[in-house]
Amino acid sequence: WAHWPLPSSAGFVVGHAGLYQALAMFAVAYFIIGMTVLSVCAIATNGALDAGGAYYMISRALGPEFGGSIGIMFFLANVCGSALYVLGLVEAVVDSFGIPPGQEAGTGVHVLPQSYWYELLYGTVLLALCLLVCLVGASIYAKATFLIFLIVAAVLGTILVSFFATRPLKVPIRLPNSNGTETDNGFFTGFSLNTLRDNLGGEYGVDYTTGQMMSFSSVFAVMFNGCTGIMAGSNMSGDLKRPSYSIPRGTISAVLFTYLVYNLLAFLMCATCNRILLQKDYGFLRDISIFPPLVTVGIYAATLSAAMSNLIGASRILYALARDDLFGRALALAKKTSASGNPVMAVILSWLVVQVVLFSGKLNTIASVVTIFFLLVYATVNLACLALEWASAPNFRPTFRYFTWHTCLLGIAGCCVMMFLISPVSASASLGFLVLLLLALHYLSPSSTWGYISQALIFHQVRKYLLMLDVRKDHVKFWRPQMLLMVQNPRGSARLIDFVNDLKKSGLYVLGHVELQDLDMLPSDPLQSQQDSWLSLVDKLNVKAFVSLTLAPSVRHGVRQLLFTSGLGGMRPNTLVLGFYDDEAPQDGLARHPAFTSAREEVPLGFPLLRAPTTPKLLSAREYVGIVADALKMLRNVLLARQLESLDKAWELRRAASPPPTIHVWPVNLLRPDSARYADTCSLFLLQMACVLNMARAWRRARLRLFLCVEAGTMPHAQEEKLRQLLKDLRIQAQIQLVPWDAITRLHWQTCQRPPGGPAEEEEEEEGVVNFPTNTTQVSDQYVCAANKLVLEQSPAPAVRFLYLPRPPADTSLYPLYLHQLELLTRGLGPTVLVHGVSAVTSTQL
Repeated sequence: WAHWPLPSSAGFVVGHAGLYQALAMFAVAYFIIGMTVLSVCAIATNGALDAGGAYYMISRALGPEFGGSIGIMFFLANVCGSALYVLGLVEAVVDSFGIPPGQEAGTGVHVLPQSYWYELLYGTVLLALCLLVCLVGASIYAKATFLIFLIVAAVLGTILVSFFATRPLKVPIRLPNSNGTETDNGFFTGFSLNTLRDNLGGEYGVDYTTGQMMSFSSVFAVMFNGCTGIMAGSNMSGDLKRPSYSIPRGTISAVLFTYLVYNLLAFLMCATCNRILLQKDYGFLRDISIFPPLVTVGIYAATLSAAMSNLIGASRILYALARDDLFGRALALAKKTSASGNPVMAVILSWLVVQVVLFSGKLNTIASVVTIFFLLVYATVNLACLALEWASAPNFRPTFRYFTWHTCLLGIAGCCVMMFLISPVSASASLGFLVLLLLALHYLSPSSTWGYISQALIFHQVRKYLLMLDVRKDHVKFWRPQMLLMVQNPRGSARLIDFVNDLKKSGLYVLGHVELQDLDMLPSDPLQSQQDSWLSLVDKLNVKAFVSLTLAPSVRHGVRQLLFTSGLGGMRPNTLVLGFYDDEAPQDGLARHPAFTSAREEVPLGFPLLRAPTTPKLLSAREYVGIVADALKMLRNVLLARQLESLDKAWELRRAASPPPTIHVWPVNLLRPDSARYADTCSLFLLQMACVLNMARAWRRARLRLFLCVEAGTMPHAQEEKLRQLLKDLRIQAQIQLVPWDAITRLHWQTCQRPPGGPAEEEEEEEGVVNFPTNTTQVSDQYVCAANKLVLEQSPAPAVRFLYLPRPPADTSLYPLYLHQLELLTRGLGPTVLVHGVSAVTSTQL
C-alpha cells in the first residue's frame, strides 16, 4: 500500500480540474484499474506464477510474441515510472531545502543549489540509494516498504486531522519567473462553502514546474501515474511465497483503499484550500499540517518507495525476459543472479536505463509517456484474460471468479480510449513500436513450449464454423477441389506434393499415408512418432496441407479408410490423387528440392530410404486399379500423376518470356476412338482442373492449349465454334488447336479383330472392354501407341499435360490390361495428369 500516489498530486488534480472533473478522473482511472485488477486476479489464480508479473501472465497466455513485446513495453513503463518518482522526490527535496530562485546564498535549511545539473545530481544520488536496497534483495525491500507503509499511514492520519485542526491561514508562495521570483499568496480557509463552490468547476492553468498549459488529458496523465502501483504486487510474483493467494487480496485491498482516500482528500482540499494554493504550491500539505516535518518525511518515504517499487519491478521483468531467451544474446547478461537468487545484473541494467531517463529533467515531461505505456500493458492484460475466457479451454479454471468477458472488454476499451485522449501521437507511436516488436519476435524468436492462446481461439472458431458449414447447402458455383494425395514415401514425391498444392485452389489438402502393420501385433501406435516428421515436411515444403496417417493390412484398405474418414463436416476430400504405377525406379527428389538445398542436414526428417529397383512393390497392379475403382464408386474424382517428379516448376515458369510455358489439355477419351464428346462430366472436370492450375499464382504466365480431335467430313469448324462458345460460357481462356486423327482412328478400325462366334460371344466380349461397359470395341496396343505419338508430336513441349482417364473395367481380371494401356498412352510424355471426374464442377450461372 506504500505505493499509492502522493497526496499532493491530488491537490494538483483538483487545483486544475476542480472537484467534479477530479472525481470523474478518479472514477475513470479506477474503472480501468478495477477491470484490469479483475483480469490480473483471474490469471494469477489459474496456476503457478513465476518472476515477471504481468509479463509472465501475458506471455504464458498470448504467446512469446505478445509477451515479449509487452514485456519490453512494461519494462520501459516501470523504468520511466521509477525516473518519474525520483524526479518527484527531487522536486520535493529542492522545494524544502533548495536556495530560493534569485538568491545566491541559502539561509537556514535552504542550502541546496538549484539548477538542471544539480537536480540531476540529486536524482542520481537518490536513485543510487534505491539501487543499493534492490541489490540487497527482495527481503530487505519488503521490510523497507513495510516501514514506509507505517510512516505513510501516520502521515495520512496527520493530514486528515490537519484539515480539521488547523486554523485559517495565509500561505506565501514564491514562484520563479524571468526576472527572478514573484510572491503570491494562497489561503487555507478551513471548511468554507464559498471555497468549495469556487473549486467545483475546472480552471486549468500553467504548471509552474514546466511552464506548460494544463488540460484534462495532461492532468489525467499525471494523476494516473500515481495509480500504477497496483502492479507492484504482481511484479514481485517470483518473490512471493503464495502469489495466487497474495496478489488478489493485496491488489484489490490497495485499489479500494486508495480510491476512497483520493476521493476523501479531493473533497477536503476543495472545501478548505483556494485554487491559488492548490495550483501554485504542490507542497501545501506541509504548510497546513499540524506537524510539518512528518508530512515532509512521509512525502519522501512514499516517493522513494514508489521509485524502488518500479525499479525492482523493471529488474524482475528484464530478468524474466532474459531467462525466457526471447531476445537471444541481447539480454544474456541479465540472466546472472547472486547466490541468493537476486537478479543483480538485471537490477544494474534497469538502474542504468532509469539514469538515462533522468536526463529528461522535469516530472510532467515523461508523465504522458509513462501513462500510455501502463495503459497499453493494462489493455494487454485484459486482452490475455479475454482470450483465455473466449477460448473456453477446460484448464482455464481460476479460483477468482468475479470477472466476465464483459469486464475484460470494458477494460480494453477504457485503456484504448484514454491512451488517445491523453496523447494521440504518443499512443500511435507506442502502438507502432509494439507492432514492430511483435513482428520482430514473430520472425526471430525461437518457438516456445508455453502453449499459444491463438491455437485455442482458432480451434474454438473453427469448430463453430465447421458446424455451420452445411453440406446440404453446397452449390456447384462454389465448388472447389479438396484433395487427398496418397504418398508412399515423401522422398520420391516432393514435387508432386508441391504440384497438388497448386491444384487445390484454397480447398482442403490432405497428405495421406498407409502404414502396412497390424496394431494387434504392436505394443503402441507407430504413427505417433511419424506425425512430427510429416508436419515438419509440410512446413519445410511450405504447402498448406493436413496430414492423415493410418494403419491397414493393405494399401487398398488404407486408402478406403482415408477416403471415408479424412476431413470433418463439410471439409472432406472430393478428389483422390495417386502417383502413377510403373516400373521406373523412384528418385530421391527431397534432397534436390529447393526447400532443402540450404539445409541438407535436415533432409532425412525420419523418412526411410526409397526402395531399390529390384525390391518388390508393396502394391500390385490389380490393387492399384482397384483403388481407382473404389474411389469412383465412392463418387470421388481421380487424378493419376505420372512423371511429376521431372517437373522443374521454377525452371519452366522462369524461362524466356516468349513463348510462355503451356499447359496441354486433351478433353477427349483417347482410349475410346468411337466417342469424341467434349461436354461430358469428365471432360468438364478435366477442363476445370487445368483452369484451376492456371489460376495459381505460380502458373499465371502459362497458357492453356486445348486440343480438338477432328475427322474428315465432321464439320471441324462447327465443332471448334461450339467448343469456343463452351469455353466462353465457362470463362476459361484457352487456345483451341485442331488435331486431325483420321489416321489414328483408321488404324484402330483396321486392327480391331472381333473373335468369331455368335451373339453370345459378342455379349461376353462387351463385358470385357477396358473403357466403358457400352464400348463395343477393343483398342489395340498399336492404336494406343499411335495415340501416344499424336499427343507427343504437338509442339512446343508443354510444362504439363492433362489427359482423359477412362473408367476402369467392371471385370477385375482386366485391371492389368487397363493399366498397361494407360502406361502406353502416357509413355514418354513427361509430366502428365490423367483425370476422371464424377461430379459437376462448372457453372455458367451468376
